[in-house]
Amino acid sequence: MKRTIALCVLFASIAVVAFAQDKNPVTTVVREILPRRQKNIIAAVQEMPADKFGFKPTPEQMTFGHLVLHIIESNNSLCGKIGNMPPPPAKEPKESEKDLLVAALTRSFDFCDAALAKMDDSKLGETVELFGGHEGPRAAAMIFLTNDWADHYSAAAQYLRLNGLLPPTAQPKK
Repeated sequence: MKRTIALCVLFASIAVVAFAQDKNPVTTVVREILPRRQKNIIAAVQEMPADKFGFKPTPEQMTFGHLVLHIIESNNSLCGKIGNMPPPPAKEPKESEKDLLVAALTRSFDFCDAALAKMDDSKLGETVELFGGHEGPRAAAMIFLTNDWADHYSAAAQYLRLNGLLPPTAQPKK
């Protein structure tokens, strides 16, 4: 029993030391989330056939191509605020131009990677302009970004399923 308690204390101490050494836990976690979200979102967009980029589940919803444009705009806007960088100038592709949309989407994730590389947790409390002219802490932009990635992948996955396709995370391992 004493040995078990000693081992638990030892492992807990190691964990505390490991986490204490990371001076940027929030930024580090967001940086760790990015590659998986990037991979899955881009793969979902690549999975959708080009002739289905005009698909929308209901008349009120956006087309799949518009969803991709929205993801690009969201990445560029939020990551620009996070990294205090101007969004990259870009000619927006049309909603039906799959190859150009995939390329622009990839660039938007590369921009996020560059913006997050400039970020550290000491900047989380700095005020930035968010949506609709509202101001808030830079931390909010980081939270919105990770929430957007989850929401956008979920939407893309539903569009794929409604077209008889499996989203990347539902496909069998190769």
